[in-house]
Amino acid sequence: MEKILTNCTVRSFTMDDAESIARYANNRKIWRNLRDAFPHPYSLADAEEFLTMVLSISPETIFCIEHQGEAIGAIGFTIQSDVNRISAEIGYWIGEPFWGQGVAAEALRFVTEYAMERHHLKRIYAMPFAWNPASCRVLEKAGYTLESRQRQAAVKDGEIIDQFLYVYLADSNKEDVS
Repeated sequence: MEKILTNCTVRSFTMDDAESIARYANNRKIWRNLRDAFPHPYSLADAEEFLTMVLSISPETIFCIEHQGEAIGAIGFTIQSDVNRISAEIGYWIGEPFWGQGVAAEALRFVTEYAMERHHLKRIYAMPFAWNPASCRVLEKAGYTLESRQRQAAVKDGEIIDQFLYVYLADSNKEDVS
């Protein structure tokens, strides 16, 4: 898959992306805003392991964010199961030099619509840490709405922290009948 957007390209990963992914991912600020499964420091071997895993997923749900021919981040979604099979959790990161340039919001808008249409989803959600207002702004720019603040919901970097629950609904412009 490949989609050229204004500020970036969203495409399938290749093993050739390992070096640039390792370079941008090896950043404590990025690690601090992601799950503990994301290693720090982030090595070339970590990037190769990640790419091997990503390339084995079918259907494809994790994509490369590219800028000027270079892999600068990742974005992906996890479709939930059982009664929650109409929902997916989405997550993303981009290299620090590209923060504040609209890259993440643009990629997020595209992948959200792609996931909704391709997988017939009704709800996509993200759960940024409360100490990450920049990610909250990215979600809002991409059309997500703050649904709740989940108090003391996570532990990261030795701190118990709140998380926000942001949601994008397939029928967000239809009248709520609940």
